[in-house]
Amino acid sequence: MTSADSNPLLQPWDTPYGLPPFDRICAEHFVPAFEAAQAAHLAEIDAIASQAEPPSFENTIAALDRSGRLYYRVEGVFHNLASSETSPALQQVERELAPKLAAHSNALYMHRGLFQRIDALHARREALGLSPEQRRLLERFHFDFVRCGARISGAAQQRYAQVMERLAELTTRFGQNVLADESAYRLVLRDEAELAGLPDFVRASARQAAAERGIPDAHVITLSRSLIVPFLTFSDRRDLREQAWRAWTSRGEHDGANDNRAVAREILALRNEQARAHGYACYADYALVDTMAGTQVAVGQLLGQVWTRAKASVEEERSALQALMMSRGESLQIEAWDWRYYAEKVRKARY
Repeated sequence: MTSADSNPLLQPWDTPYGLPPFDRICAEHFVPAFEAAQAAHLAEIDAIASQAEPPSFENTIAALDRSGRLYYRVEGVFHNLASSETSPALQQVERELAPKLAAHSNALYMHRGLFQRIDALHARREALGLSPEQRRLLERFHFDFVRCGARISGAAQQRYAQVMERLAELTTRFGQNVLADESAYRLVLRDEAELAGLPDFVRASARQAAAERGIPDAHVITLSRSLIVPFLTFSDRRDLREQAWRAWTSRGEHDGANDNRAVAREILALRNEQARAHGYACYADYALVDTMAGTQVAVGQLLGQVWTRAKASVEEERSALQALMMSRGESLQIEAWDWRYYAEKVRKARY
């Protein structure tokens, strides 16, 4: 544990442009920082909800918009690092915090006193004389609160909160399982025959990946997009391309600690329960309400239009790739692991 005085997440940032002091932030800083920030945020929410004055835009909506600055600052840094520069220690913190952050979201959006004030303002929004921006903010907050369970009550709301916390755990685990498979995979290339076709920049990256993993005198292809994509694009070794492609497209689908199949099934079941708690027939209906498409029918129509055109374009491209293969004396049927490789050959020939 670190004290507030020594925790850089809880101190003013003296860095250029007010950026996070990444060089001073460690994984162990996040749990105490979130605990302090959540307590401060909930105190602000309680103060807004318990005011004696009737709700107004300024004392409720604007106050809510101003609240939680410390919390959202810590949250922003945390998610930035978790997605861009993670580590085993940070992943452990991420697993620990996932249900706690969901619980904090539940405490905010299911705060009955706060929602009553927002709901009262929303009901008479026409008469408040709000600017377009103010009205939009009011409507956005009201929509978000309803969408997060504010209108659900009693035992149903308690169950909804449990569902959201469990979903936070599961989605975190799902992402970490995929990342674990990406990190664990190693296609070791030891001689020139296995490196055939790879340009210098891919070889340099693969050699660095090997060095980072303690594999001397070799090159390593991982499932990091910056390595796997150029490998599939340039490698002359069709057998190795297939091996790498199959590993890339089956991340999280293997028996063991990183198997996502059961995780995905539970996520789907809980999302269905989440949607039905709001009166929707399925999660797709719930998810699409706040999108440009709006409905499954609209999505289906768009995909139908795209699919027809895409099939024609893909067939045209497949013919070009197959023709190139035949011109090289290769009679094999093009497969998924061949696509990027021959597309690059066609690109060079044409352009």
